[in-house]
Amino acid sequence: MLNPRLSIMPDYPFDQLRSLLDPIDPPAGIIPLSLSIGEPKHQPPAMVTEALNGDPALWGKYPPGDGTPEFRAAVAGWLTRRYGLTQGAINPDDQILPVVGTREALYLVSTLCVPEQKSARQPIIAMPNPFYHVYGGATVVSGAQPLYLSADASNGFIPDISTLPPETLESLALYYLCSPANPQGESASLETLKTAITLARRYDFVLAVDECYAEIYHNQPPVGALQACAALGQGFDNVLVFHSLSKRSSVPGLRSGFVAGDVNLIQAFRRLRNYIGPTMPLPIMQASTALWNDDTHVEENRALYRAKFDVADQLLRGKYGYYRPTGGFFLWLDVGDGEKAAAKLWTEAALRTLPGAYIARTDASGTNPGQPYLRVALVHDTQTTREALERLVGVLG
Repeated sequence: MLNPRLSIMPDYPFDQLRSLLDPIDPPAGIIPLSLSIGEPKHQPPAMVTEALNGDPALWGKYPPGDGTPEFRAAVAGWLTRRYGLTQGAINPDDQILPVVGTREALYLVSTLCVPEQKSARQPIIAMPNPFYHVYGGATVVSGAQPLYLSADASNGFIPDISTLPPETLESLALYYLCSPANPQGESASLETLKTAITLARRYDFVLAVDECYAEIYHNQPPVGALQACAALGQGFDNVLVFHSLSKRSSVPGLRSGFVAGDVNLIQAFRRLRNYIGPTMPLPIMQASTALWNDDTHVEENRALYRAKFDVADQLLRGKYGYYRPTGGFFLWLDVGDGEKAAAKLWTEAALRTLPGAYIARTDASGTNPGQPYLRVALVHDTQTTREALERLVGVLG
């Protein structure tokens, strides 16, 4: 007998994309290019291979669920450097937990903090709309009511939960916030984060901030939730942040990330993952430690993305509502109908892109805010990116 909640789980966006495009043959003589998945294709740093091959005996040991002291210290050091935290503000032994990719952790946080009822009502999980599909799946399986908060140009693509009525906030158990946002690439301001944190503490919900794109930016580094906590001066209560090496270090196959923040939530997370969470193999933890300790390769990686956005500036300025986002590596293009545009691009240019409607849901007004848009991932090298965008403009006009 299947869990009946699975039948109402949102459609997986890439299953939808396969249903749309797989029946169509792309044109002969053109090399197909996938711009639909945020899978970085830059060369990983050499230190990864060196660490993975360093001590074969490590593959013969069960890894500790809470990671090695060296891994946690490297993460704490990076958080302190990146977000200007005071030394010792975050305790590596109590407030950091390694995870096998943040998808796992972002899903499990709903199991961690969503009760049967909150304020005598069905608990609510809020998320931006559009959103990373894991948020929606976690909401359904946890038995919570989803609240899709429109993230569009009118609010800078970052929802403002201070506009929610008190009765909604009282039933809110979890708020997923992605900054820089996937797909729009805009970042929450310090004041927006401080407001969300203050409300999380006032109404006792968990603020889960997905910051996986925080190291890919164009000018100023985006502020983070722990930075906002420090500005408030009241610790990290009610806040968890999620980070990954996939984008920062171009190692999506490493499946390495961490969750950090509220000491009580981290301890509860540790207990939960002891039962159902995979642990990170020690050689991968060793490679991850080296990556979190090094910022030079991140600066080089960031420069590669800036060069690709320079190309997008040249080819797309004045078209499809193009703007250069503050962070991340996606284009969020207003093409009128994302699904039709995706089919046309595959049919005529062998470009695989993602319709915005597939990563959004119809809201209370009856509108799917992603419907006019197309998400394009700038994950290839600069020359391939130029070729892909030239094809896109050639087809869409």
